Amino acid sequence: MKQRNMTSVYLCRNGKFLLLKRQGSRVANNVWIGSAGGHFENYELNDARACAMRELEEELGLTSDDIADLNLRYITLRNTAGEVRVNYYFFAELECDKELCSDEGELAWYGAEELCELEMPFTAKFVVEHYIGKGQYNAELYGGVADGREVVFTPMPED
Repeated sequence: MKQRNMTSVYLCRNGKFLLLKRQGSRVANNVWIGSAGGHFENYELNDARACAMRELEEELGLTSDDIADLNLRYITLRNTAGEVRVNYYFFAELECDKELCSDEGELAWYGAEELCELEMPFTAKFVVEHYIGKGQYNAELYGGVADGREVVFTPMPED
């Protein structure tokens, strides 16, 4: 069975979240996803943060100086379309006032109360709902497994 490793970054500022309505993607097309994200390059397979930073720079022109508190908060697993999809979800604060645009699709800011109404990929929807309800109030890393109906999350403390 094949495996697909992807990362997604959700940027926040003043209580709002920057999302991207991705256009032209094979995996997530015409749905709302994180501000930036994509597939790992071979040299990034053991460094999800490097993939997240590369995607932020490629898609939004942002560097580490433009964001604060980039944290891996969720790792999800989903068996779909003949592959296991592993998604690494990061959240960060946008610190700059740059006007952002993306050639990947349409960018828009949303309040937390609006996020759950948007059409999103399966695991992303559950991640966002969990983050809004619980994850934003702690610093836990959560693991989530998709069972076909939902994504079940559990904290992953370091041992």
